[in-house]
Amino acid sequence: MSHYHMLLSTVFITASLLIIYHHAGYPLLLKWWTKQTSQQSSPTSQRHFKPCQQDSNRPTVTFVIPAYNEQAWIADKIRNTAALDYPKQKLVVKIICDGCTDNTFEVATATIQEAICADTLFEVIEHKQNRGKVAIINEVVPNISSDLTVLSDVTSLVSIDALLVAETHFNNQKVGVVNGSYLLFNSGSDGEQKYWQYQSQLKAAEANLATSIGSHGAFYIFRSHLFQPLASNSINDDFILPMQIVEKGYLADYDVDVIATEMQPTSLKDDFARRVRISAGNMQQAIALFGLFHPKFKNIAFAFFSGKGLRLLTPYLIFITLISSAILQQYAVFQFAFYAQIAIFTTSIMCWLLPSLTNIKLLGLIHYLCMGHTANFIGGVRYLIIKNNH
Repeated sequence: MSHYHMLLSTVFITASLLIIYHHAGYPLLLKWWTKQTSQQSSPTSQRHFKPCQQDSNRPTVTFVIPAYNEQAWIADKIRNTAALDYPKQKLVVKIICDGCTDNTFEVATATIQEAICADTLFEVIEHKQNRGKVAIINEVVPNISSDLTVLSDVTSLVSIDALLVAETHFNNQKVGVVNGSYLLFNSGSDGEQKYWQYQSQLKAAEANLATSIGSHGAFYIFRSHLFQPLASNSINDDFILPMQIVEKGYLADYDVDVIATEMQPTSLKDDFARRVRISAGNMQQAIALFGLFHPKFKNIAFAFFSGKGLRLLTPYLIFITLISSAILQQYAVFQFAFYAQIAIFTTSIMCWLLPSLTNIKLLGLIHYLCMGHTANFIGGVRYLIIKNNH
């Protein structure tokens, strides 16, 4: 084997190992670490909607719900929030209608008059012009005086005891953010369902190793005074906001008993567009939070690189393995690797052309992963091009 081929084989092996590590090695390492460390669930009071002595010591909470054209979901969200088991004198709910062109504001103002909402302080604020979620967050959160702030999507319903469970984590003064499980009520595909189950397990394990990496807009809660305004062009605000708090030296906890269930089904087409947007945000947040890769953050830097960092790099690593194995086809092992990759890509293309094939679980999972890396590549490159053009 020539020096050139030796170099190419080294490049192929390195890229392959990084891909395998990101998809299998890192999750297995987290699983092993979780088994080695004792996990103690936070004690929660059995309040059952009855006032108790502990209520006077509970932190005050402001529940912020940005809404844009959500007339189909806003009533259920309001009823769900009103039904939360938390002392009502400690809770304020702000619904921010962001330039809605439908009847979101009218439905919201009507729903808060219902009996279930009578004991909860709701504020429905209407903005005539749509400015986007980031602008709403930057305007509302700095003026919040409560101990804790919740950000939650309209289409996600939260477990009734979510606030009770989450607030116990803040007894630890090092904790700045608490995240919970994200579930799909009706997934667009089996691959999507498996992906979010995997993400939930990963976040729980990362929190056990170092800190929960990022949040989900469905529900997360943080210490109000730790908020710092987001850049106006922030894409994944639910990642940058909590990780800015982590960058200050605080921890982000994760609790499987804090559950947010997404009620709005997502089509495969809409899911791909969403993943492209999220991938653009992943590139943005890696640049904005590049300091978190520094070794001084120890386990946090390790988790950030192994999870988010390698996810960004994976499409380029796949391209490297494909090209290098194509060049090295004269060697049997590389020829096998090349055609194995072609088979995987062909499978995904066939699933794209014939969506019914995704009903076969293995094929559906392969397609979902391939589409994820495709979206990752498109979103990342798109962000870099737009950023450089500005």
